[in-house]
Amino acid sequence: MASISGNERPDLRDLLAFYAAAGVDDALGDDPVDRFAESAQRQPAPLQQATQAVEAPRPGSDRTAPPPLRPAAVAAVPDEAQAAAARELASKAASLDELKQIMADFDGCNLKATAKSMVFADGNPEADLMLVGEAPGRDEDLEGLPFVGRSGQLLDRILAAIGLDRKSAYIANVIPWRPPGNRTPTPHETEICRPFVERQITLAKPKVLVTLGGPSAKLLVGSPEGILRLRGSWKSHVTSDGTVIPVMPTLHPAYLLRNPAHKKLAWRDFLEVKAKLRELGSS
Repeated sequence: MASISGNERPDLRDLLAFYAAAGVDDALGDDPVDRFAESAQRQPAPLQQATQAVEAPRPGSDRTAPPPLRPAAVAAVPDEAQAAAARELASKAASLDELKQIMADFDGCNLKATAKSMVFADGNPEADLMLVGEAPGRDEDLEGLPFVGRSGQLLDRILAAIGLDRKSAYIANVIPWRPPGNRTPTPHETEICRPFVERQITLAKPKVLVTLGGPSAKLLVGSPEGILRLRGSWKSHVTSDGTVIPVMPTLHPAYLLRNPAHKKLAWRDFLEVKAKLRELGSS
């Protein structure tokens, strides 16, 4: 953004470009908030009365009082207590529909306060293949579905290459709410959401799991290694009921868009997935 000197006024495009560069790409509320009215409400009583006396409308004027302010959403502080509450609530879900409702009612994750929608899942919950990413982006937040932007289009093409589509796969994320500005979720936020995705896997009962990107791979296979070391070899995820599910960690589609030379690695991984599904008698 160019510097402004003298009496020059900033161009609106420059201001919007600055906001976008700072990660501000969406409004947090549908209605504007009158910050001057908020400040006036916090003024000491004598000063407030004096201001009201000066600004009192003249008799017969058409000025009306500003509309009441809408209370701002209160973000939860991510801590162990919220993670424990998430574990208890997730364990009570007897179906995916129940789990979705529990997550919609859960206010223990601060990311919910800034997200437009909860991104639960897409595809067929009875499919033999389940794919798990990290967190929704802007497009996913707007539509309420995982992998719908450019990375989602690439994922659709990858699935088509092994004879599958969204009707024959189940797609979810570790984090169901978009982090502001697409920042990386904190460890506390991830731990709060962990019980939900683990319960989701238990209830969906896939034969094969594919983790898309490093964060979901590390969480679900319990390994500290990076995705380039994890990918290409089979790991395991053990559900709460003791079921062992084979896991193929692979590269996130968004990473592949930035590094197209590595698409060949993802292709090898998905060929392994195709062979594993055939070996397990997938329909």
